[in-house]
Amino acid sequence: MSWRVLVSAPYMLTALERLLPLFQAHGIEPLPVEVQERLTEEALIPLVAGIDGAICGDDSFTARVLEHSPRLRVIAKWGTGIDSIDLDACRARGVVVRNTPGAFSGPVADTVLGYILSFARGLVAMNHAMHSGIWSKHPGRALGELTLGVVGVGNCGKAVVERAVAFGMRVLGTDPVPMPASFLAASGITMVNREVLLIEADFVSLNCDLNPTSFHLLDEDALNLMKPSAVVINTSRGAVVDEPALVRALAEGRIGGAALDVFESEPLPADSPLRGMDNVLLAPHNANASPRAWEHVHQATIQNLVEELEGSSR
Repeated sequence: MSWRVLVSAPYMLTALERLLPLFQAHGIEPLPVEVQERLTEEALIPLVAGIDGAICGDDSFTARVLEHSPRLRVIAKWGTGIDSIDLDACRARGVVVRNTPGAFSGPVADTVLGYILSFARGLVAMNHAMHSGIWSKHPGRALGELTLGVVGVGNCGKAVVERAVAFGMRVLGTDPVPMPASFLAASGITMVNREVLLIEADFVSLNCDLNPTSFHLLDEDALNLMKPSAVVINTSRGAVVDEPALVRALAEGRIGGAALDVFESEPLPADSPLRGMDNVLLAPHNANASPRAWEHVHQATIQNLVEELEGSSR
Protein backbone atom coordinates (compact mmCIF):
# COMPACT_ATOMS: atom_id res chain seq x y z
CA MET A 1 0.00 0.00 0.00
CA SER A 2 1.25 3.45 -0.87
CA TRP A 3 -0.29 6.53 0.69
CA ARG A 4 0.00 10.06 -0.68
CA VAL A 5 0.16 12.68 2.08
CA LEU A 6 0.17 16.44 1.73
CA VAL A 7 2.70 18.03 4.11
CA SER A 8 2.07 21.72 4.73
CA ALA A 9 3.05 22.18 8.38
CA PRO A 10 5.92 24.71 8.25
CA TYR A 11 7.97 23.14 11.04
CA MET A 12 7.57 19.66 9.58
CA LEU A 13 8.70 20.91 6.17
CA THR A 14 12.04 22.04 7.57
CA ALA A 15 12.68 18.53 8.93
CA LEU A 16 11.13 16.53 6.11
CA GLU A 17 14.34 15.27 4.51
CA ARG A 18 15.54 13.87 7.84
CA LEU A 19 12.15 12.28 8.55
CA LEU A 20 11.75 10.79 5.07
CA PRO A 21 12.84 7.23 6.09
CA LEU A 22 10.06 7.17 8.68
CA PHE A 23 7.49 7.96 6.01
CA GLN A 24 8.97 5.44 3.59
CA ALA A 25 8.91 2.69 6.22
CA HIS A 26 5.13 2.94 6.23
CA GLY A 27 4.66 3.27 2.48
CA ILE A 28 3.87 6.97 2.67
CA GLU A 29 4.79 9.40 -0.10
CA PRO A 30 4.99 12.88 1.44
CA LEU A 31 3.97 15.71 -0.87
CA PRO A 32 5.55 18.91 0.47
CA VAL A 33 4.08 22.25 -0.48
CA GLU A 34 5.65 25.66 0.01
CA VAL A 35 3.90 27.70 2.68
CA GLN A 36 4.78 30.82 4.62
CA GLU A 37 2.41 30.51 7.57
CA ARG A 38 -0.76 28.69 6.47
CA LEU A 39 -2.70 27.72 3.36
CA THR A 40 -6.03 29.29 2.51
CA GLU A 41 -9.02 27.41 1.17
CA GLU A 42 -8.23 28.59 -2.36
CA ALA A 43 -4.61 27.44 -2.07
CA LEU A 44 -5.58 24.00 -0.77
CA ILE A 45 -8.25 23.08 -3.30
CA PRO A 46 -5.83 22.41 -6.22
CA LEU A 47 -3.63 20.26 -3.94
CA VAL A 48 -6.02 17.80 -2.35
CA ALA A 49 -7.70 15.74 -5.06
CA GLY A 50 -5.35 12.77 -4.85
CA ILE A 51 -4.25 12.74 -1.20
CA ASP A 52 -5.01 10.09 1.41
CA GLY A 53 -3.82 12.16 4.34
CA ALA A 54 -2.52 15.56 5.37
CA ILE A 55 -0.04 16.83 7.91
CA CYS A 56 -1.07 20.44 8.31
CA GLY A 57 -0.42 23.53 10.34
CA ASP A 58 -3.19 26.11 10.62
CA ASP A 59 -4.43 25.51 7.09
CA SER A 60 -8.09 26.12 6.19
CA PHE A 61 -9.52 22.62 5.76
CA THR A 62 -13.05 23.84 5.11
CA ALA A 63 -16.08 21.91 3.91
CA ARG A 64 -15.32 23.12 0.39
CA VAL A 65 -11.75 21.79 0.58
CA LEU A 66 -13.06 18.42 1.79
CA GLU A 67 -15.46 18.26 -1.16
CA HIS A 68 -12.38 18.27 -3.40
CA SER A 69 -10.67 15.53 -1.34
CA PRO A 70 -12.47 12.26 -2.19
CA ARG A 71 -9.60 10.05 -0.95
CA LEU A 72 -8.79 11.95 2.24
CA ARG A 73 -8.88 9.71 5.33
CA VAL A 74 -6.98 11.62 8.01
CA ILE A 75 -5.82 15.13 8.84
CA ALA A 76 -2.91 15.01 11.28
CA LYS A 77 -2.56 18.47 12.79
CA TRP A 78 1.02 19.42 13.67
CA GLY A 79 0.40 20.86 17.13
CA THR A 80 -2.71 21.42 19.17
CA GLY A 81 -5.15 23.97 17.70
CA ILE A 82 -7.68 22.56 15.24
CA ASP A 83 -9.88 25.65 14.87
CA SER A 84 -8.95 26.01 11.17
CA ILE A 85 -10.44 22.57 10.40
CA ASP A 86 -14.18 22.13 9.82
CA LEU A 87 -14.75 19.26 12.25
CA ASP A 88 -18.42 18.83 11.36
CA ALA A 89 -17.56 18.45 7.68
CA CYS A 90 -14.81 15.97 8.57
CA ARG A 91 -17.20 13.86 10.62
CA ALA A 92 -19.76 13.90 7.82
CA ARG A 93 -17.17 12.62 5.33
CA GLY A 94 -15.49 10.15 7.70
CA VAL A 95 -12.22 12.09 7.84
CA VAL A 96 -10.40 11.56 11.14
CA VAL A 97 -8.70 14.59 12.73
CA ARG A 98 -5.79 13.98 15.11
CA ASN A 99 -3.61 16.48 16.99
CA THR A 100 -1.00 16.59 19.76
CA PRO A 101 -2.58 18.23 22.83
CA GLY A 102 -0.31 19.86 25.40
CA ALA A 103 2.81 19.48 23.27
CA PHE A 104 3.89 23.11 23.68
CA SER A 105 2.58 23.92 27.15
CA GLY A 106 6.08 24.44 28.58
CA PRO A 107 7.52 26.70 25.87
CA VAL A 108 4.31 28.75 25.66
CA ALA A 109 4.21 29.21 29.43
CA ASP A 110 7.87 30.27 29.41
CA THR A 111 7.01 32.87 26.76
CA VAL A 112 4.15 34.25 28.88
CA LEU A 113 6.44 34.62 31.90
CA GLY A 114 9.07 36.25 29.70
CA TYR A 115 6.56 38.88 28.63
CA ILE A 116 5.43 39.45 32.21
CA LEU A 117 9.01 39.97 33.34
CA SER A 118 9.77 42.25 30.40
CA PHE A 119 6.89 44.59 31.24
CA ALA A 120 7.04 44.38 35.04
CA ARG A 121 10.79 44.99 35.19
CA GLY A 122 10.91 47.45 32.27
CA LEU A 123 13.60 45.41 30.54
CA VAL A 124 12.79 46.36 26.95
CA ALA A 125 12.25 50.06 27.76
CA MET A 126 15.52 50.33 29.69
CA ASN A 127 17.42 48.53 26.97
CA HIS A 128 16.11 50.94 24.32
CA ALA A 129 16.91 53.93 26.53
CA MET A 130 20.46 52.75 27.20
CA HIS A 131 21.12 52.13 23.50
CA SER A 132 19.88 55.66 22.86
CA GLY A 133 22.35 57.08 25.39
CA ILE A 134 19.75 57.69 28.09
CA TRP A 135 20.63 56.79 31.71
CA SER A 136 17.24 56.76 33.45
CA LYS A 137 15.87 54.62 36.27
CA HIS A 138 12.70 52.67 35.48
CA PRO A 139 9.92 52.21 38.07
CA GLY A 140 9.76 48.42 37.82
CA ARG A 141 7.50 46.22 39.91
CA ALA A 142 8.24 42.90 41.62
CA LEU A 143 6.08 40.02 40.45
CA GLY A 144 5.03 39.34 44.03
CA GLU A 145 3.23 42.70 43.97
CA LEU A 146 1.15 41.81 40.92
CA THR A 147 -1.93 39.79 39.94
CA LEU A 148 -2.04 37.56 36.88
CA GLY A 149 -5.34 36.59 35.28
CA VAL A 150 -5.27 33.38 33.23
CA VAL A 151 -8.11 33.02 30.73
CA GLY A 152 -8.30 29.34 29.86
CA VAL A 153 -6.78 27.03 32.47
CA GLY A 154 -6.09 24.02 30.27
CA ASN A 155 -2.65 22.48 29.65
CA CYS A 156 -0.97 25.78 28.73
CA GLY A 157 -2.88 27.75 31.32
CA LYS A 158 -1.91 25.36 34.11
CA ALA A 159 1.76 25.62 33.07
CA VAL A 160 1.48 29.43 33.19
CA VAL A 161 -0.09 29.25 36.64
CA GLU A 162 2.70 26.99 37.92
CA ARG A 163 5.39 29.42 36.80
CA ALA A 164 3.59 32.55 37.99
CA VAL A 165 2.99 31.10 41.46
CA ALA A 166 6.68 30.23 41.68
CA PHE A 167 7.41 33.95 41.19
CA GLY A 168 5.02 34.84 44.00
CA MET A 169 2.24 36.27 41.87
CA ARG A 170 -1.38 36.24 42.95
CA VAL A 171 -3.15 34.23 40.24
CA LEU A 172 -6.78 34.38 39.14
CA GLY A 173 -8.24 32.00 36.59
CA THR A 174 -11.39 31.67 34.55
CA ASP A 175 -12.53 28.64 32.58
CA PRO A 176 -15.90 27.07 31.72
CA VAL A 177 -14.50 23.69 32.81
CA PRO A 178 -14.42 23.09 36.59
CA MET A 179 -10.89 22.69 37.93
CA PRO A 180 -9.91 19.57 39.90
CA ALA A 181 -9.79 20.20 43.65
CA SER A 182 -6.26 18.80 43.72
CA PHE A 183 -5.06 21.43 41.22
CA LEU A 184 -6.76 24.26 43.08
CA ALA A 185 -5.19 23.18 46.36
CA ALA A 186 -1.71 22.63 44.92
CA SER A 187 -1.54 25.77 42.76
CA GLY A 188 -3.20 28.36 44.97
CA ILE A 189 -5.11 29.78 41.99
CA THR A 190 -8.45 31.48 42.66
CA MET A 191 -11.11 30.77 40.04
CA VAL A 192 -13.37 33.75 39.31
CA ASN A 193 -15.66 34.94 36.56
CA ARG A 194 -14.21 36.76 33.58
CA GLU A 195 -15.34 40.21 34.71
CA VAL A 196 -13.65 39.95 38.11
CA LEU A 197 -10.46 38.67 36.48
CA LEU A 198 -10.32 41.57 34.02
CA ILE A 199 -10.98 44.16 36.72
CA GLU A 200 -8.34 42.88 39.15
CA ALA A 201 -5.51 41.56 36.95
CA ASP A 202 -2.31 43.47 36.19
CA PHE A 203 -1.58 40.98 33.42
CA VAL A 204 -4.18 39.03 31.44
CA SER A 205 -2.83 35.91 29.74
CA LEU A 206 -5.04 34.37 27.06
CA ASN A 207 -4.52 30.62 26.93
CA CYS A 208 -7.86 29.36 25.60
CA ASP A 209 -8.83 27.51 22.45
CA LEU A 210 -10.49 29.41 19.64
CA ASN A 211 -14.13 28.37 19.39
CA PRO A 212 -17.49 30.15 18.98
CA THR A 213 -17.54 31.11 22.67
CA SER A 214 -14.00 32.53 22.70
CA PHE A 215 -14.07 34.43 19.40
CA HIS A 216 -13.35 38.09 20.24
CA LEU A 217 -13.61 37.18 23.91
CA LEU A 218 -11.44 40.23 24.61
CA ASP A 219 -13.59 42.86 22.92
CA GLU A 220 -14.25 46.56 23.53
CA ASP A 221 -16.40 45.93 26.61
CA ALA A 222 -13.88 43.50 28.10
CA LEU A 223 -10.97 45.89 27.51
CA ASN A 224 -12.89 48.68 29.22
CA LEU A 225 -12.98 46.62 32.42
CA MET A 226 -9.19 46.41 32.66
CA LYS A 227 -6.84 48.62 34.66
CA PRO A 228 -5.19 51.47 32.72
CA SER A 229 -1.85 49.87 33.63
CA ALA A 230 -2.83 46.29 32.70
CA VAL A 231 -1.11 44.30 29.96
CA VAL A 232 -2.71 41.77 27.60
CA ILE A 233 -0.66 38.71 26.64
CA ASN A 234 -1.98 36.56 23.79
CA THR A 235 -0.22 33.30 22.94
CA SER A 236 -3.43 31.43 22.04
CA ARG A 237 -5.17 32.44 18.81
CA GLY A 238 -5.33 35.88 17.23
CA ALA A 239 -9.11 35.95 16.92
CA VAL A 240 -9.59 35.56 20.68
CA VAL A 241 -8.85 39.30 20.68
CA ASP A 242 -10.85 41.92 18.78
CA GLU A 243 -7.71 43.45 17.25
CA PRO A 244 -9.15 46.84 16.20
CA ALA A 245 -10.63 47.24 19.69
CA LEU A 246 -7.24 46.40 21.20
CA VAL A 247 -5.51 48.96 18.97
CA ARG A 248 -7.97 51.62 20.11
CA ALA A 249 -7.53 50.74 23.78
CA LEU A 250 -3.74 50.93 23.46
CA ALA A 251 -3.77 54.17 21.48
CA GLU A 252 -6.13 55.83 23.96
CA GLY A 253 -4.22 54.64 27.04
CA ARG A 254 -7.11 52.59 28.37
CA ILE A 255 -4.69 49.68 28.97
CA GLY A 256 -0.96 49.74 29.57
CA GLY A 257 0.38 47.43 26.89
CA ALA A 258 0.19 44.15 25.02
CA ALA A 259 2.42 41.21 24.13
CA LEU A 260 1.17 39.40 21.05
CA ASP A 261 2.45 36.18 19.52
CA VAL A 262 -0.67 35.60 17.40
CA PHE A 263 -2.86 37.84 15.24
CA GLU A 264 -6.18 37.83 13.43
CA SER A 265 -4.30 37.99 10.13
CA GLU A 266 -0.97 36.16 9.86
CA PRO A 267 1.65 37.15 8.92
CA LEU A 268 0.89 40.48 10.58
CA PRO A 269 0.20 43.04 7.80
CA ALA A 270 2.95 45.56 7.20
CA ASP A 271 0.54 48.43 7.81
CA SER A 272 -0.75 47.13 11.15
CA PRO A 273 -0.89 49.98 13.73
CA LEU A 274 0.52 47.52 16.27
CA ARG A 275 3.93 47.76 14.59
CA GLY A 276 4.28 51.42 15.55
CA MET A 277 3.32 51.11 19.22
CA ASP A 278 6.09 51.33 21.82
CA ASN A 279 3.95 49.60 24.46
CA VAL A 280 3.45 46.47 22.35
CA LEU A 281 5.80 43.48 22.05
CA LEU A 282 5.33 41.44 18.88
CA ALA A 283 6.41 37.94 17.82
CA PRO A 284 5.73 35.86 14.66
CA HIS A 285 3.57 33.07 16.16
CA ASN A 286 6.66 31.55 17.74
CA ALA A 287 5.76 30.84 21.39
CA ASN A 288 6.13 27.10 20.73
CA ALA A 289 9.85 27.44 20.01
CA SER A 290 11.62 24.39 21.48
CA PRO A 291 13.65 21.86 19.47
CA ARG A 292 12.76 19.11 21.92
CA ALA A 293 9.04 19.87 21.71
CA TRP A 294 9.20 20.18 17.92
CA GLU A 295 10.80 16.73 17.64
CA HIS A 296 8.16 15.24 19.91
CA VAL A 297 5.43 16.71 17.70
CA HIS A 298 7.14 15.49 14.51
CA GLN A 299 7.12 11.94 15.82
CA ALA A 300 3.64 12.08 17.36
CA THR A 301 2.08 13.62 14.25
CA ILE A 302 3.53 10.96 11.98
CA GLN A 303 2.39 8.27 14.41
CA ASN A 304 -1.13 9.72 14.42
CA LEU A 305 -1.12 9.70 10.63
CA VAL A 306 0.17 6.14 10.37
CA GLU A 307 -2.32 4.78 12.90
CA GLU A 308 -5.27 6.14 10.97
CA LEU A 309 -4.02 5.23 7.49
CA GLU A 310 -3.01 1.71 8.41
CA GLY A 311 -6.08 1.20 10.56
CA SER A 312 -8.36 2.27 7.73
CA SER A 313 -6.80 -0.27 5.37
CA ARG A 314 -7.61 -3.29 7.52
